Amino acid sequence: MRCLLTMCPPQQSSPQNYGLVQGFSPTTLHRFSSTNVYVLPIHWILFYIQVLRDSNKEEPQLLPKESVQDMAKDVTYICPYIGALRGTLTVTNYRLFFRCMDREPAFVLDLPLGVVSRVEKIGGASSRGEVSYGLVCKSLGLLPMSPTFAFEYGQVYPENGWKVYDAQAEYKRQGLPNESWRITKVNDHYEVCDTYPSNLVVPVNIPDEELKRVAAFRAKGRIPVLSWIHPESQATVTRCSQPMVGVNGKRSKDDEKYLQAIMDANAQSHKLFIFDARPSVNAAANKMKGGGYESEDAYQNAELVFLDIHNIHVMRESLRKLKEVVYPNIEESHWLSNLESTHWLEHIKLILAGALRIADKVESGKTSVVVHCSDGWDRTAQLTSLAMLMLDGHYRTIRGFQVLLEKEWLSFGHRFQLRIGHGDKNHTDADRSPVFLQFIDCVWQITRQFPAAFEFNEYFLVTILDHMYSCLFGTFMCNSEQQRVKEELPKKTVSLWAYINSQLEEFTNPLYVNYSNHVLFPVVSMRHLELWVGYYIRWNPRMRPQEPVHQRYKELLAKRAELQKRVEELQRDVTNRSASSTERAGSPTRSITPVQTFV
Repeated sequence: MRCLLTMCPPQQSSPQNYGLVQGFSPTTLHRFSSTNVYVLPIHWILFYIQVLRDSNKEEPQLLPKESVQDMAKDVTYICPYIGALRGTLTVTNYRLFFRCMDREPAFVLDLPLGVVSRVEKIGGASSRGEVSYGLVCKSLGLLPMSPTFAFEYGQVYPENGWKVYDAQAEYKRQGLPNESWRITKVNDHYEVCDTYPSNLVVPVNIPDEELKRVAAFRAKGRIPVLSWIHPESQATVTRCSQPMVGVNGKRSKDDEKYLQAIMDANAQSHKLFIFDARPSVNAAANKMKGGGYESEDAYQNAELVFLDIHNIHVMRESLRKLKEVVYPNIEESHWLSNLESTHWLEHIKLILAGALRIADKVESGKTSVVVHCSDGWDRTAQLTSLAMLMLDGHYRTIRGFQVLLEKEWLSFGHRFQLRIGHGDKNHTDADRSPVFLQFIDCVWQITRQFPAAFEFNEYFLVTILDHMYSCLFGTFMCNSEQQRVKEELPKKTVSLWAYINSQLEEFTNPLYVNYSNHVLFPVVSMRHLELWVGYYIRWNPRMRPQEPVHQRYKELLAKRAELQKRVEELQRDVTNRSASSTERAGSPTRSITPVQTFV
């Protein structure tokens, strides 16, 4: 049966806006439907379309364990930017691959199946003639694939990326444990909190039995635990979930004592700041569900600050509006007003402003802070990780940033599977939200203001986001450390960090200067924020830079290495000459009279 596979969002079905593939039966995709697997979504399908110029083969170069499932040679792809292209369409157990051989160089669409939301018929059920099917990548659908390719992919890299993060080593780097903080094993079997890691840093004078009582008063058992400690002032960043005060204003003496212990661990200040990421109205509304926020009457010497960051549903709607503005065509005459109507940059500003306030209190105020939202795994992760990025230069290196993600996002239970939609056929699921995307966007905004402060480049950030969806690596699978341990992901899948660390030069910023002790205080005014064109609109040929930036980075790195080598040679030459002069001056065979210096 002849058909059309429409590579575009379903609500705009006109051919001029879509890429259409003609001549390939959707049966190839539908026939895998007997197997339910986890696959990942992406917000725009064209993010994964690449124009490859270095191959004349009709079939894709297969990855380890990748195999061709079906192929059709009489296919036409109608590109919204180029027009009709005729070529071969191949479906493997990992990707959908189209190549047009009629153009020079060859035109290729290379799309991991994991980013496909669903296969959807465009038009009525009684349509005659050619049938149009859409591959929708707006939100997750259950695209049948057997099994999830990350469990099949067996590429071997020089480094085991799963060993990048060692909790004990990271805490040791921070000088922990010390006289005020200890590492507890109370959650070793994830019994106190199944969304927390097994290693937790808590005040030294709080025994494990009290920790369990504090957990009973915090949502999902997510007690306040240390994320970062200032190396000089000992001011700390701790994270947790909301207290379960409810409408009756319930109190917990154990919880109040616990927060007092956090404050007392910092001798530089006799005050504790509690940053609640939510708008105050939302936090108050949570009391109806048993949650809420800390009362300043109950928590002595504590100041509560609301940061007004909206919830996952508002962020999801904002991203949907942004998609409509940038895809498939950009309306030049109303670009600024359309972008403003999405409120995307306003949300980015609020997140950055909140993280900046946290970093400022810790660095300038020498005050310890507690950060939470409702459950402590979305906005809390955004705020703590961004604040730590500003405070600690180690996290601005490539490996340090990997540790930051592993620690603050993966081990502390950001629900990647739910927020991205791993394995859920309900593509309108309310749990989906671009929380991690917003964090990476915020990181990019900071790199724009401090171009020499980060060891990694923009391509590094884009690669992380791409492989959050690609199904190639196991790094972003599951919702917690406990689930990853149970599923044995380190044994059965490859870590994204193994791939990245095998080719560090691709992700290195040539402008990087290692000022590890510098604290970054970015300007969070709307005048200094901009849309990340290199990610959100990178598929649009009209928006591509005239000079390939990534290639220019590599050239600068090569030049930098050449200059560093020359400097080292000159330094050795100076050292050798100095040593030779010293030897000649002190040699007993020389008849030169020593020069005496009188003071």
